[in-house]
Amino acid sequence: MRIDIISAVPQVLESPLNHSIVGNAQENGKVEIQIHDLREYSEDKHNKVDDYPYGGGAGMVLTPQPIFSCIEKLKSERDYDEILFTAPDGEHFNQQAANELSVQQNLIILCGHYKGVDQRVRDALITKEYSIGDFVLSGGELPALVIADAIVRLLPGVLGDAESALSDSFQDGLLEGPVYTRPAKFKGMEVPEVLRSGDHQKVEQWRHKQSLERTKQRRPDIYKKFLKEH
Repeated sequence: MRIDIISAVPQVLESPLNHSIVGNAQENGKVEIQIHDLREYSEDKHNKVDDYPYGGGAGMVLTPQPIFSCIEKLKSERDYDEILFTAPDGEHFNQQAANELSVQQNLIILCGHYKGVDQRVRDALITKEYSIGDFVLSGGELPALVIADAIVRLLPGVLGDAESALSDSFQDGLLEGPVYTRPAKFKGMEVPEVLRSGDHQKVEQWRHKQSLERTKQRRPDIYKKFLKEH
């Protein structure tokens, strides 16, 4: 898989993408991630990528020219399955969306900034728009990192344990239950006996029950949805 991320402040993206699981995935050839500085595509003599909004109002807006130039160049080099835009009014990004994107070959993620991006960019170029929550950030770089991380960890061979991603919260419509590791007893608190029993069937039954209870308590919305679907 290849992911191209376009940003007016690419420095924000560099460190998180070069460490931990995503960094290892790149080193092992499981994914290629390229960051593109939007200012390098500006035709303005000062490399500006923003301007005042028509009609007045506070804030600045990303101009269309650098974005069109960057995306058109990328599209001339390869075909892209999706061109994503991170925006507060986008579709809610969830595990299902991550699963669907993880089977694609080439993706572009455009990071918004300032007050937003010229609507003509969204109308002509963007195929999917995502929000990571009902709040506003300074730019789309953090959402882009969230989306990239959620996708990359699902790619074959990225996680050491192939089943790890499949047991994550939301994969089966439920939150993951509590997990424990050694030591079995710590400061008077013990790991549940069933997890030490060696009975895999009982362990799975316990985990499913805990998952149901945690989801019902913390996310009644998705618990109700799970009951309807099952």
